[in-house]
Amino acid sequence: MVRVNTPSPARRQALRAGAGLAAAAALTGTGAACSATGPSATTAAAASPPTGTTRPPTGTPTPTATPATPRAYPGLPAQITHGPRTGPGVALTFHGQGDPALAEALLRAAERSGARVTVLAVGDWLDAHPALARRVLDGGHDLGNHTQRHLAVNTLSEADAAAEIEECARRLRRLTGSIGTWFRPSRAPTASPLVVRLARRAGYPHVLSYDVDSLDHTDPGADAVTRTVLDEVRPGSVVSLHLGHPDTVAALPALLTGLDHRGLRAVTTTELLSR
Repeated sequence: MVRVNTPSPARRQALRAGAGLAAAAALTGTGAACSATGPSATTAAAASPPTGTTRPPTGTPTPTATPATPRAYPGLPAQITHGPRTGPGVALTFHGQGDPALAEALLRAAERSGARVTVLAVGDWLDAHPALARRVLDGGHDLGNHTQRHLAVNTLSEADAAAEIEECARRLRRLTGSIGTWFRPSRAPTASPLVVRLARRAGYPHVLSYDVDSLDHTDPGADAVTRTVLDEVRPGSVVSLHLGHPDTVAALPALLTGLDHRGLRAVTTTELLSR
């Protein structure tokens, strides 16, 4: 008589669990020892970004590290309206809020033409769409501070104005490790002396203004946006534009072509002022 060793119920359960793990490993290509925090999970996360995160397009240069605090430019004023008039650079700067799909479309259009821009983000826009902060930087663009709630910052009390600047700076630091490269006052082309001082206290040596207003926020049509900018732009210009407006997205290809015909090139504000 041959004796058969029958596994106990506990042993049978363990064998079934082991078989399940082996099958899962065969399907996923990973061993049962890999955990959610191990190298395989890290690789998978890199290959598949979280929902809501947008990759930069193929061919986008690897971004350089953004300094934790903005750079000071000795010899430049506290409020900067334009860069050097001797080179081909022009800074297209965008007030950052509105439909994130339009922002993504505009960034991709710029990148297809080899252009780099500056986005001055509103803090509560970043709260609603946090992935856009890294998206801007990963595309090789500048990212800066346009206050937390886009209020008329020059009209606020000192405490309220400081909070608007500092709260947006904290959002940027949390999302990117930096307070951003530039500060621009909300609802005003230039900052009051108080706001300049508060911005400096928050870590921004310069306030970024502009010398060309596209008036795109009035939604005049793509042709009008293009015409307004090209009629006024000069070497070194800083142009005010807005995300979230379809006319601006539609105008960008013709605007970039017009700059090219004038021997001008869209660069980040940091690049414009570093020449």
